[in-house]
Amino acid sequence: MSLLPHHFWQTIDPAGTHDEAPTDGYVHGYPAALPDNSQLLLPIRVLPGDGTTAVASLIVNQASFAVEDALSSAIVDLLISHQPDVIIGVPTLGLTLANNVARRLGHDRMVALGTSRKFWYQDELSAPMSSITSPTHQKTIFLDPRSLPLLVGRRVVVVDDVISSGTSMAAVLNLLARADIAPVAIAVAMLQGTRWHEPLTQWRDRITAPLASPRLAKTPSGHWLPAL
Repeated sequence: MSLLPHHFWQTIDPAGTHDEAPTDGYVHGYPAALPDNSQLLLPIRVLPGDGTTAVASLIVNQASFAVEDALSSAIVDLLISHQPDVIIGVPTLGLTLANNVARRLGHDRMVALGTSRKFWYQDELSAPMSSITSPTHQKTIFLDPRSLPLLVGRRVVVVDDVISSGTSMAAVLNLLARADIAPVAIAVAMLQGTRWHEPLTQWRDRITAPLASPRLAKTPSGHWLPAL
């Protein structure tokens, strides 16, 4: 049965609900597994180009609250050992998770980065940023200078929704470096493929996520299998 777009991201299913490795490939969705082996069925989205490659998509602000809570709880479990003092949220979709994660850690607030320039922002605390979902639209990421006292000398963790190409997170880390801030961890809901390995090489041992999904390649039958 084909699911409609709004049916995805709404439930966490028990382990084994979906076939994790169908021999003939995935058709409509990819079942990503959480650390407890429960599953989140993600829609397959064809990437721009010749139509032969795709990714499993996660749009957190379209997910049910139950799914958001499950992902945030799983992220917290991965972060406990890092003892974070402050959570930094990456716009746009990372802000939803960062808020939830910070609350679960017992924090009073989180620090949100921004892509809308306020008149008191500074060029020295900005960096260009693009993403796989908006390949032709380059944005600028800003750190509010008024937030610096909350971050300097603290154990900082960056939270975002997905790392795919790694370019967005690299921009965030470059921005923080300009303020002499080095996160103790980077947490996302999902790691997508492996293309992020190269731009984030020096950070790989600090990156964690409860979900992972491969890049997908189209088969002759029109289904999808992990790309080699």
